[in-house]
Amino acid sequence: MTQGFEEIFAEIARGTDEIIPHDELRSRLAAATRDGTRMRIKAGFDPTAKDLHLGHTLLLNKLRAYQAAGHEAIFLIGDFTGMIGDPTGKNETRKPLTREQVQDNAETYKQQVFKILDPDQTTIAFNSTWLDQLGTEGMVRLTAQHTVARMLERDDFSKRYKEGQPIAIHEFLYPLLQGYDSVALKADVELGGTDQKFNLLVGRHLQSVNGQKPQCIMTVPILEGLDGVHKMSKSLGNYIALNDPPQDMFGKLMSVSDTLMWRYYDLLSFLPLAAIAGLRQSVREGANPRDIKMALGIEIVDRFHGPGSGERAKAAFIAQFSQGNLPENIPEITLAAPPEGLSLARVLKEAGLVASNGEGNRMIEQKAVRIDGQRVEDRALLLAPGASHLLQVGPRKYARVVLKAG
Repeated sequence: MTQGFEEIFAEIARGTDEIIPHDELRSRLAAATRDGTRMRIKAGFDPTAKDLHLGHTLLLNKLRAYQAAGHEAIFLIGDFTGMIGDPTGKNETRKPLTREQVQDNAETYKQQVFKILDPDQTTIAFNSTWLDQLGTEGMVRLTAQHTVARMLERDDFSKRYKEGQPIAIHEFLYPLLQGYDSVALKADVELGGTDQKFNLLVGRHLQSVNGQKPQCIMTVPILEGLDGVHKMSKSLGNYIALNDPPQDMFGKLMSVSDTLMWRYYDLLSFLPLAAIAGLRQSVREGANPRDIKMALGIEIVDRFHGPGSGERAKAAFIAQFSQGNLPENIPEITLAAPPEGLSLARVLKEAGLVASNGEGNRMIEQKAVRIDGQRVEDRALLLAPGASHLLQVGPRKYARVVLKAG
């Protein structure tokens, strides 16, 4: 086996959590490399919101690594499954989206995905193409290929069942439909987050039942959002969108904690692993983590907005926060926060920036509140422990808040 293949496999496997079956994927990739054949690599995205964010790029970057090795990336838009709503990790039934909502969001995905993927090696597919055609008979036949007992082995379903929480029948359909996508696409490999492992295994099972060679599976870690606690998600307001303006993207990256910064380096940076290890060592020897964080911000902003945009965003950030544009002697307060976090309105009140939670919510609604320079409009936003933030209300009220677990 050539050194070239070893390098290819190392790049494809970099940052993965689990490969199932590991030896089989290795041998299939080696054979494809030797024979010059293309494997079909699938990753699915339900368009439940308009923006793709950095959490999505873990899968997109992995697709791009396969493309660099000469394989076909299938960017699957779950316009049918998106109407159901993936129940993974949910403790209650999700509200289904309308077809119109899903289609609007899907259009934005098509516009954003080529920030990362090579269009010449990418197939964009919509699972409504085949799932709309199943019909009642096809759906019944599909449900006969799996069992309720196996469904209840899934952690979130099992937990909800034991706690007496309702599980709607349509939620059982979601893993089956995602698995059937692999049958329809004849996928060789499916990628997903660690929380998708059950669904990916259903795909292997259904391919076997339908006479296909079961796909291999690669899972990638879940990227924490800016709060450092919860999965990056638009619904939680803790995300960095691919379409964020350069200065907003840079500012959000600068807001992450020094601890979370290394997680972002490990999962998002394209630097060699040895280079990242060198940065860690430099911090241990006294380098300022803020400078290391700025380097990451430049790399990410350049990736999505073009060379030079990261340095310009850095300069704007420094001008705003380091060169006299802020008042001197900004008060600093430390607050104890439970694991789920504190509401933004309460933090504003505790920091002395507003008189009450009600006033805090009104200021948020009036777009008068900024966190680390970014305007915030979500009243439901929770600030989690383990982070520090510069809060601003109106043009002249500032406070630095450090959130500790407690």
